[in-house]
Amino acid sequence: MKSIHDLLGEHPFFEGLPPESLDLIAGCGVNVHFREDQHIIDENAPADHFWVVRTGRVALEINTPRKGLQTIQTIGPGGLLGVSWLIPPHRWTFGASAVAPTSAIEIDAACLRGKCEADHDLGYELMKRFAVVVRDRLQATRLQLTDLYGSYAS
Repeated sequence: MKSIHDLLGEHPFFEGLPPESLDLIAGCGVNVHFREDQHIIDENAPADHFWVVRTGRVALEINTPRKGLQTIQTIGPGGLLGVSWLIPPHRWTFGASAVAPTSAIEIDAACLRGKCEADHDLGYELMKRFAVVVRDRLQATRLQLTDLYGSYAS
C-alpha cells in the first residue's frame, strides 16, 4: 500500500517538488473515495479542503436561476478539485459532485495554509502551481462562453 507522500509524488501537480515538501503536504492529507453522484462541495460553503483526483471524475457545478444546476467543467485523474481554499474568504465559488466512482487525496486547507505560512518557499511554489490551474480553468470557461454565445455574433 502506497503512502500519501508516494501518491502525491506520482501526481502531475506535485511533480518536481522536493521530498521534504511532499512530506509537509502529505501530513495534511488523507485518502477518500466518493461514489457516483455523491455531492462533494456546496457552493458558498467554507473551503476547508481541496482534493487531488487520482481516479474517477468530478463535475464542477453552478446553480443558475434559469437552468438550475449546470456542469461547467469535469475534473478527472491528474486534476485538482478546489482552489478557493487558497484565497480569502475561503468559500467555494462552485459546487461539485462525483460523476463516477472517484478516489482522491483530501488535503486539509487550514493545515496546508499554516505550513505555507511557516515555509514561504513552499507557499510560493504552490501558489505558482495553483495559478496555472486557475489560468487553465479561466481559459476553459472562456472557450465555453465563446462556444455558447459565438453563434449570436454571426
